[in-house]
Amino acid sequence: MNGWWDQHIVPRLIGCACSQPHIMKHRSLVVPAACGDVLELGAGGGINAQFYDPAKVKSLIGIDPSPPLLDRARGAWADGPIKADIRAGVAEALPFDDASFDTVVTTFTLCSVDDPVKALAEARRVLKPGGSLLFLEHGSAPDAGPAAWQRRVEPVWRKIAGNCHLTRPVADRIAASGFTLSSREGKYMPKTPRILGWVEWGRAVPA
Repeated sequence: MNGWWDQHIVPRLIGCACSQPHIMKHRSLVVPAACGDVLELGAGGGINAQFYDPAKVKSLIGIDPSPPLLDRARGAWADGPIKADIRAGVAEALPFDDASFDTVVTTFTLCSVDDPVKALAEARRVLKPGGSLLFLEHGSAPDAGPAAWQRRVEPVWRKIAGNCHLTRPVADRIAASGFTLSSREGKYMPKTPRILGWVEWGRAVPA
């Protein structure tokens, strides 16, 4: 059941949930800042393809572990001005040399990786000196009420939403993983239950 659900239902859920208008607005604020040689973590679905600036991007590689989402991503990039290299892979074990990228982009990805600490360590490793991590992630709510409900709901939510965690910190974890935050913002998304709706976005550089 889990295999069938993850293969056929979760990609549709992700595609729908992660492309809501208010989320797309936030993507449009974060992704266009990517420049140079770019790596996108969790690139499956290709939702960010429309937001990259071809005048800034020299090359782009995207990784994702989900075959159905990879197929969608390749379709999204097929006719665009940037020729993206979309590959199967996981953020915790990036198959790239140290200091390979000017920008690493992660949007709604750190919630579902198996080990966010390891994923961030890998992102830091592959960034060039002076490179940037651009992030847009949902996670642990700053208010006690929603945070308590996140803890209650998360065990069930993870099973139906592709390992998506509700209680993971975002910017604080990035800062604790060897990055300096050069910008950071957060808010509850409109028309979204607060246990699902806290998002943080910004830019970080290796400390």
